[in-house]
Amino acid sequence: MEVFILLLVFCPLASSVIHSLKYFDTGSSHVPNFPEFVIVGMVDGLQIVHYDSNTRRAVPKQDWMDQVTTGDPQYWEMETGNMMRYQQGFKTNIETVKQRFNQTGGVHIVQRMSGCDWDDETGDINGYEQHGYDGEDFIVLDLKTETWVAPTPQALITKLRWDQDKARLAYLKNYYTHECVDWLKKYLQYGSNSLQRTVPPSVSLLQRSPSSPVTCHATGFYPDRIVMLWRREEEEVHEEVVHGELLPNHDGTFQRSIQLLVDLSSMKSEEWQKYHCVVQLSGMKDDIIIKLDPSQIKTNWKDPATIMPIIIRVFVAVIVIAAIGVAWYKKNRCGGII
Repeated sequence: MEVFILLLVFCPLASSVIHSLKYFDTGSSHVPNFPEFVIVGMVDGLQIVHYDSNTRRAVPKQDWMDQVTTGDPQYWEMETGNMMRYQQGFKTNIETVKQRFNQTGGVHIVQRMSGCDWDDETGDINGYEQHGYDGEDFIVLDLKTETWVAPTPQALITKLRWDQDKARLAYLKNYYTHECVDWLKKYLQYGSNSLQRTVPPSVSLLQRSPSSPVTCHATGFYPDRIVMLWRREEEEVHEEVVHGELLPNHDGTFQRSIQLLVDLSSMKSEEWQKYHCVVQLSGMKDDIIIKLDPSQIKTNWKDPATIMPIIIRVFVAVIVIAAIGVAWYKKNRCGGII
């Protein structure tokens, strides 16, 4: 059975409590210093399992994931066996897809993203399986119609074959809408202290130069369900803002930013203070509101007028040292020193 993979990044909506279980599988060929096959499993953006073709073992990435063996002592052995089978399928599929695109060599990557979302307030469930090749969509499962969508002609052969396999489609629908959600709920229970905690963000105002946009940057927060916006007095600013991507930190928390594109360089300070950055985090009772105060903005920018005297002094010192060196060289050369 062919398997193809698409690595996508999804940002959960901050307005509702949606939990997710996602697996990101990547198979590659001729990529230096990188395993041929990697699987990463994540719950609510936190990595819970890792497998690669070098170690050939499914490894828990959170201490609380060891609890899964309480009810299933063979869990990690079974996970390892499943992932080893996925690895073999991916290796075959790279060669298959290369033939579809008339490719004979080079660096190529097949990817799959699969999993489910569960809203613990409404009970809504969403399952998905999406595949890609060399960074482009290849084939996507539509659970509502129980068919496959092929964005590229090279995937039509796969679509026709997979559409005809009704038993597999029925299995996938059941897995992504029931079994996947059951596992997600188990993991949420095991890791409740970590996954259901609330860590408020550290919020800063950043600016590269006086004429650059001001960035409101939030970091170190958990969960990742966050809303950031700019307000002028009580009115939200829509058109003159740029939302940054949600990014993970190394410690399992997240960071995000939002830029204000209003030209503030010619504004008076009282006009500045009409703008506020507002941060809302799921599980946090009160909003964080930062007033746009010039004295609170962090920047690495230095006024050229203050830097120039230093540059001149350094330049003069270099010339003096060079002149002394030339004089010393002429003197010693004439003395015949070798």
